[in-house]
Formats: sequence, C-alpha cells, structure tokens
Amino acid sequence: MTRRFCRLGPHGLTGFLVFGLLCLSPSSAQEAERKVLKKVEAQYPSILKRRGIGGTVRLKVLVRADGSVKDVEILGGNPALADAAEKAVRQWKFAPGNDSTVNVAVSFDPNS
Repeated sequence: MTRRFCRLGPHGLTGFLVFGLLCLSPSSAQEAERKVLKKVEAQYPSILKRRGIGGTVRLKVLVRADGSVKDVEILGGNPALADAAEKAVRQWKFAPGNDSTVNVAVSFDPNS
C-alpha cells in the first residue's frame, strides 16, 4: 500500500491557514461601524433599579441603508433588561450607508 502526502511549502501552508481563518470568521463586509445619529435611552425597569440589578445587554442590530433599524437580535445579557434594551435600540437612527450589521451594548447601572 502506497501512501501519498501532499506537501505544502511555507507559502502554501500560509495560504491554507489564511483561507481557513476567512472561512471561520464572520464576514467583515457584513459588520460595520455606523455612527449613531439618534440614540434613545433605554427605560430602566424601576423595580430592577431599586433592587440594584444592573448589567449590560449585547445586541446585533440590522441597519437599513437609510440608517433605520430593520431588526434586533439579543446576543446576551440579563434577560430582565433585554426587553428594555431592545425597545430602545429599535428607535435608534444610524448614519446612512449600506445595509449592515452592528453590534451594540446597552448598559444599566443601578447607581446612576
């Protein structure tokens, strides 16, 4: 039985690794930095603030070319605060550009 091995030179190995990383990483063309033109503050649920419950909610925001919010997906954070964060971010307005995805974080500090 004969074994055949494919030998990659240093350039071939580097190219293979770069290709693999590009396939595994999220597309940078889809995620963009967009300037926020109108930022609506989240309404902190009063009972959570009184009890000292705070945290940060991470959201993925799909932004239309005109800068309006098309959709919001909750990525993580306190579920009790996520609804307030989502409602606020849906009202944000971004600078015009291509349709894109923006990751944002909304923080709730009970001491503020």
